Amino acid sequence: MRRHLALVLLCAPLVASCESRDVQTDLKIVNAKTGWYDAGIVGGQNKLVPSISLELQNISQEEIASVQLNAVFRRTGEEQSWGDHFVRAIDTTGLPAGASTKPMVLRSSFGYTGAQARAQMLQNKQFIDATVKVFGKHGRRPWVEMGEFPVGRHLLVQ
Repeated sequence: MRRHLALVLLCAPLVASCESRDVQTDLKIVNAKTGWYDAGIVGGQNKLVPSISLELQNISQEEIASVQLNAVFRRTGEEQSWGDHFVRAIDTTGLPAGASTKPMVLRSSFGYTGAQARAQMLQNKQFIDATVKVFGKHGRRPWVEMGEFPVGRHLLVQ
């Protein structure tokens, strides 16, 4: 009986660490900044893509590891995705309780191209703003929305 109890007590932390966590309650998006990133020259024209920089803060009482994020970009008023960016936000080494990740930058591969200067592109009458929804996942749990952000109409240098 003592051997079984010792085995259960020894394995309990391992089982707890494998359990899927609720990223909506355990993590919070902080320091989110959006804008339009200068993606360089494509086909002889300037290209701007929507971008978000963010950090995740562990607001739970326990370390969390192996968290994935997916940012889905959409033009305002449209349901169809305008690109997405998937990252492993927290690796297997984990994020301690109360700590925050380093900033992560997520960008769409789609955007606007034009012969105008980049700042003028943002003022074009045909320019349609964008939003980004950030989804998170841990373990076997389904993807859940963690936040939605309008993409600011300004240029980003990084």
